[in-house]
Amino acid sequence: MSFTGGCQCGAVRYTIAADALTAYACHCSECQKQSASAFGVSVPVLEDTIAFTGEMECWGRPTDSGSYTECYFCPKCGTRLYHSGRNRPGLITVKGGSIDRGQSLDFVAHIWVSRKVDWIDLPEALPQWDTQPETLEEWMELLGWDT
Repeated sequence: MSFTGGCQCGAVRYTIAADALTAYACHCSECQKQSASAFGVSVPVLEDTIAFTGEMECWGRPTDSGSYTECYFCPKCGTRLYHSGRNRPGLITVKGGSIDRGQSLDFVAHIWVSRKVDWIDLPEALPQWDTQPETLEEWMELLGWDT
């Protein structure tokens, strides 16, 4: 099975080879700015399972966790497509709104809820992290992936 997505103007497209995708909401202040909303939706995928067509540009920044992330976007319409963090080589986070069938995502958690806007009520059934998982094992558990 595969999932497809891309930017608003269609200049960048991608295909992810996966049976299912897992998503989480990040409530950090940077995701709020990036999404121009209350939180960002991130979909982690292994870098070798995604293929892109079209030109992208990159902008980088330090993260709240002390790492550094590279943010890839379409230079024509500005749509943010994915992030690549130096602390997790081989793993990227695709921006959930760029996925064509985003309604089929398996939503599993909320992270950085210590920075959540006050007017958002989170469902108690989903795990919540004040910041974010610190180790690869914690991330794998959060995502439901095998280690």
